[in-house]
Amino acid sequence: MRDAFSRRADTTPDSEALIDPATDRTWSYADLDADVRDTAGVLASQGIAPGDRVAVLMEPRPAFVRLVHATARLGAVLVPLNVQLTVPELREHASLVDPDLFVCESGTESVAEALVDGPTLSVDRSRSPDGPRVEPHRWEEDEHRVVLFTSGTTGEPKGVPLTAGNLRASATASALRLGVLPDDRWLDPLPPYHMGGLAPIVRSAVYGTAVVLQREFDPDRTVTLATEYGVTGMSVVPTMLRRLLDADESLPETLRFVLTGGAPTPPALVARCAASGIPVCPTYGMTETASQVATATPGAAHERPESSGRPLSTTQVTVVNDDGERVPAGETGELVVDGPTVTPGYLDRNKQEGGEDESFGPHGFHTGDVGYRDESGYVYVLNRRSDRIITGGKNVHPGEVIAALRGLPGIADAFVLGLSDPEWGERVGALIVPAGDDEGFDPSDKPISIREGLGDRLAPYKHPRTVAVVDALPRTVSGTVDRDRARKRLLADGVEIG
Repeated sequence: MRDAFSRRADTTPDSEALIDPATDRTWSYADLDADVRDTAGVLASQGIAPGDRVAVLMEPRPAFVRLVHATARLGAVLVPLNVQLTVPELREHASLVDPDLFVCESGTESVAEALVDGPTLSVDRSRSPDGPRVEPHRWEEDEHRVVLFTSGTTGEPKGVPLTAGNLRASATASALRLGVLPDDRWLDPLPPYHMGGLAPIVRSAVYGTAVVLQREFDPDRTVTLATEYGVTGMSVVPTMLRRLLDADESLPETLRFVLTGGAPTPPALVARCAASGIPVCPTYGMTETASQVATATPGAAHERPESSGRPLSTTQVTVVNDDGERVPAGETGELVVDGPTVTPGYLDRNKQEGGEDESFGPHGFHTGDVGYRDESGYVYVLNRRSDRIITGGKNVHPGEVIAALRGLPGIADAFVLGLSDPEWGERVGALIVPAGDDEGFDPSDKPISIREGLGDRLAPYKHPRTVAVVDALPRTVSGTVDRDRARKRLLADGVEIG
């Protein structure tokens, strides 16, 4: 099949493709296609051919969008790199993919030159409309289209290839859950080196709709853009959504969905969206599944605020125990995902000796996430399997404790992890964010209320023993809680409550 963008430029050339609020410029599919042809020609003049890997070190900007589609036009593999990483971290990623070309911009040129001995190409210095004419590549479903990076529990980078078939299946399944209208405009304030930021760029070309590209997230600016451009959808992490609501509770009525992922969406935030009429769609997804696995509609989110919704139509989610056996509805275990959106496997260096990838089993890809499905098939994500706390030989799932803490008066949010304990091996520690109407919350004054409040919800061995109060949970750029910073805060400021 031809790349999606070239097909779309043929069928709906006059439709909006890209809006850049920073310059207030709009490209139609025909306009952007001309730029993509030129960019593909420049890449071809650098010797890029089908199957070659093109590493990109750039901030979100229209030139990045052109590269997404130009590499597809050539049949090349796009490798977006995180501009926030250090040179040693980026060197580790680059060595894993061994790119055939490194593309940068003026702001990242010195970093790119420090990373590689081979050729680099700066989009701010290369303007060559005289490059060779490129015929659109015809993609096979199993050909690698992008490589993104994620990390395991040790922090070692894992290269995740996603195929043309993975991305197409993900776009189709997402459309069936969220819906697509001809005049849709998808606001994208997420960095495009993460799947959440890349997905709208790829999917909109499939749908023939427009991407509104925000170069850097700012809550006030995002609210303004959403209103000014009449956006119908946006992708954010929960922390970003909370900051948007703090800036302005009234997002535009044009919104059909606000897709929240990267971390579980707190039920209190879901309730806040429901009260403000914001169509929030909590989602569970990951790089290895080309984004969404399960997504809740706004109605389902309101009815089941702790759930990530049901699996998308092309995806199967199985819950298994430590022996890999399927468990009944309502029972906690590891979430295993199967279907056409799942990566064919990590890059070779991430596999075990002998080429076997232990992330895959009879039921599909083992996510490492712990959760369950209820009788109606809704998915609930609790925590990473590696985050499990073993205290006195008993297992504690942090997500279960977090959910219980969030249900107590005076607590808006919480995070739970295991701390070393000389007697029990580990003890449960909790960071607590007080609710806005309880700014004086002090765990040292309220150990009895916390213990009593959890008494009807959790067995005593699951109760937090060390608690620290914070204004906000420390988070990474992708929205997940920064475990190292959380642990340091608990060790420095934690109060023993029993």
